[in-house]
Amino acid sequence: MQPRTTVITLGVDHLEKALHFYRDGLGLQTEGIIGEEFEHGAVAFFDLQAGLKLAIWNRKDLAHETKVALTKPSPTEITLGH
Repeated sequence: MQPRTTVITLGVDHLEKALHFYRDGLGLQTEGIIGEEFEHGAVAFFDLQAGLKLAIWNRKDLAHETKVALTKPSPTEITLGH
């Protein structure tokens, strides 16, 4: 199996504002924010190309999920998944 990146996740402070930027400003396709029924679950996915998505997730929720302490913007802002 060839490793490859399939999801790039960016931590954001304001999920709704980031959604508007990527969807309305850059024109990326999305279903909008999903997972709001789950604590720490709200996220938006954007199709970048076949097999590659961009996700935006609240930094606090990303820090909780990864068990990395929330700090000033930096280490909890991006994850790469394959």
